[in-house]
This record gives sequence, structure tokens and C-alpha cells, in this order.
Amino acid sequence: MSARDADGREGRRSCACKIQMPEPQLRRAFASSGVGRLDVLTRIRSVKKTRRNDGRIARWYLCVMILVRCSLAGIVLAALLLLTVPGAQAQDYPNRPIRLVVGFTPGGTTDFVARLLSEALRGLLGQNVVVDNRPGANGAIAAEYVAKSDPDGYTLFFTTVGAVAINPALRSNLAYEPRKDFAPVGMAVFNSTMLVVNASMKVNSARELAALARERPGAITIGITGLGAISHLGLELFQAAAGVKFQAVPYRGASQAVTDLIGGQLDGLFGDTPTVMEQVNTGKLKALAATSQDRSDIFPDLPTFVEQGFADTVANQWAGTLAPAGTSPAVIVNLNAAFNAALTNVNVRRKLGQAGVTPSPSTPEEFGRYLEQEIARWSKLIRDKGIKGE
Repeated sequence: MSARDADGREGRRSCACKIQMPEPQLRRAFASSGVGRLDVLTRIRSVKKTRRNDGRIARWYLCVMILVRCSLAGIVLAALLLLTVPGAQAQDYPNRPIRLVVGFTPGGTTDFVARLLSEALRGLLGQNVVVDNRPGANGAIAAEYVAKSDPDGYTLFFTTVGAVAINPALRSNLAYEPRKDFAPVGMAVFNSTMLVVNASMKVNSARELAALARERPGAITIGITGLGAISHLGLELFQAAAGVKFQAVPYRGASQAVTDLIGGQLDGLFGDTPTVMEQVNTGKLKALAATSQDRSDIFPDLPTFVEQGFADTVANQWAGTLAPAGTSPAVIVNLNAAFNAALTNVNVRRKLGQAGVTPSPSTPEEFGRYLEQEIARWSKLIRDKGIKGE
């Protein structure tokens, strides 16, 4: 620990020097960091625009982003640096408890991750971070509450893909607009959806299941955890890539679907890794493929759909943090640093892995771009397939 602290102090002195670098040197520093030339120019222009108001914050942030792109150690050091960002110190943030709103009931994966991070954040921010469960409408109730909250950094939305990237295409009466009503803080975690079947079923891969579906079109039943859920969208992608048709069986949650699958009432299930990992590990269910782009550290021997020839069958469940639109950039930077530091904590990472979840820290900009991609991708699929919400 003492070595890390020493490195952190040395890193802060080094970065403080770079804050004063002329723009040509900033360009060279970014070039050596692996950031693209266009990205360099864009960020330097951003510094120019903010110089009159938040110049110190902007240059500090530019310096830290170089570190973030280098390694996991860089993320840790960057987090320590950002926690001392000058503007955030001047605003004395935070000086009271922070509310972290979750759109699901206590006990689920999203709630577990939020509570685990809240414990780590308390030590990093020096204030309690209280998890506030506001379930309903696939996260829409929680999203509306945060969207209408004061943009002061004390009410945050720990969202999943459904509330902000799927709901807008499924529900016409939403009282919030993800692009306008929220400011990205950062990605937190992701977990892939897995295609699992009853252990007695005579298939061992997604390819073999697709071949069986061609022989028995529409006869093989696949459980999904709700119409328009990420499991449903994953199934739609698989069907389109394989050129087959399954009989989708919607459930209102994963527990009953897993029970029916083990009991033989279902042939297969698209389920989140945390939901099915225990049954897969104990041999009650057989995993055929994962919807992640790359193999996960949790099931490194499980091939992805992409590996098995089903291009674009990528459908990850993820969670990240949003603040109300209009939240101060200095507060966003401070929060991002704290969340990233929590996600790089060894104990936090161990507990996340045990729960079937992969930590995925990011910058606010990276999370914002990813969110835009997810909104566009799922909106198109829902529109093309004519999917309606429950």
C-alpha cells in the first residue's frame, strides 16, 4: 500500500507539471499515448473552449486520460489524480450523502452491484452512498425520478441497458429522454447473456441447436425474461444469423424459467450469466454459447456466438452510472474517478467475478458513445422486428 501511495503522489506531481504544457507538447503527449490524431485535436479544442471557465479542470482531465488508456494501473493512478481535481475541491463535493437509484428490487444482480460499489464509494468519497430501490417498468420509474432530480451530484441513476437503450423504442409514453435528460458518469459492469439448455439435450453448441431447429422449425422452445428484454433481443439476433425460428416463451423473471428448463418444460433459455452460472457449474444446465464479443473470464471455455459463425449475435447486459443533465463537469469527473477506483479494488473485483459480473470502468465520454451505439442498435432491431413491450 505504501508503494502505491508513493506512486500516486509522484504521479500527481508529474501530472501537475503537464497541466501547464503548451499545446504542441500536449499534442505530442497524446500522440505517444495511442490516442488518434483527430481525437487529440478535438480534445485540445475542447480545452480552448473551456479555458475561461474550467481550464484547470480540462487540462487536468486531459492529462489523466492518457494514463487511463495505458493499463489497469493507469486507471488506478488516474482515479487518484481525478479525486484531487481542483474544481471539485473548490466546490467541496460531496458534503452530504449521495443517493444511488436502482430500478429493480433488492436482491437482484443490479442491486447487488450497486450495494457493493456503494460500500467502496463511501471510503473514497467520505460520504454515505445510499442505494434507493425504485422498481418498475424495466427501470423507467427510477429513470424518471433521477431525470427530474436536481443536477447537483447527489442523486444518481445506476442504470441497466433496458431503461435507457431499450425502453425508448418499446414505450411511447416515457417521461424522460436518455440523450437529453442524463449526463454519463461511466460504465460500471457487464455480463453476457448465455444460451443454455437442459443437460440431457443432445446438442453441445449453438451450431448444433440451429441445425436441430432447421429440422423442427418453430418446435424448439426458448425461454426469455420478458418481451423486449436483452434475452429476447439476443434470441432475435441468433434467429436472424442462423436463419431459423424458435418458439419464444416469455417469463416475467429468470427464476421460474430456470426451474422450468431444469424440469424439462423448456428446451433452452437465454439467461444472464449471474442467473444461470450456478446451474451450469453444477451440471444441471448445459451452456452452448455466450452473447459477448469475446470470451468471458468467468467462462473462458465457452465459445461466443460470433466464434460459432453467428455474426452480430452480441447482446450484453450492462450497468452504468448517469447523473441528471446539467450536472457540473467537475462533479462528473470526481464521480467517475471514484467509481473507477471502486471498480479496480481487488476485493470488489473478486466479489463481482463470483457473482458472474465483469467490471468495466470507462471515461464519461466512452460511456456516452457506447450508450449512443446501444440506443441506435436496439431501436433498429425492435423497429425491424415489430417487438412490443409488455
